[in-house]
Amino acid sequence: QVQLVESGGGSVQPGGSLRLSCAASGNILSINAMGWYRQAPGKQRELVAVFPNSGIIKYVDSVKGRFTISRDNAKNTVYLQMNSLKPEDTAVYYCNGNIRRIGGIFSYEYWGQGTQVTVSS
Repeated sequence: QVQLVESGGGSVQPGGSLRLSCAASGNILSINAMGWYRQAPGKQRELVAVFPNSGIIKYVDSVKGRFTISRDNAKNTVYLQMNSLKPEDTAVYYCNGNIRRIGGIFSYEYWGQGTQVTVSS
């Protein structure tokens, strides 16, 4: 089994900051990439940021310059530092990992349970 557990969501005023964390655990052989997605009410889930092993980080245009993704490979953990938050950043944020299990041949996508981020005055 592989589990992704998120933490760090909450409510903040516009212009504020939050830091999300996501730790992967279980019978993990390797992690190819970790990232964050979000889903606002009535909208489709969208990619926020992804950090593959290549180091070629990608961000959705709307968060560039405000959000920073980082990884701690020793801890199988990915972080999302969110600064200058806007009301339109309000969503449930999901951690994602492209992970190969011990004894497995292929890698699969795994998801966290989601954490709510609310930006409101």
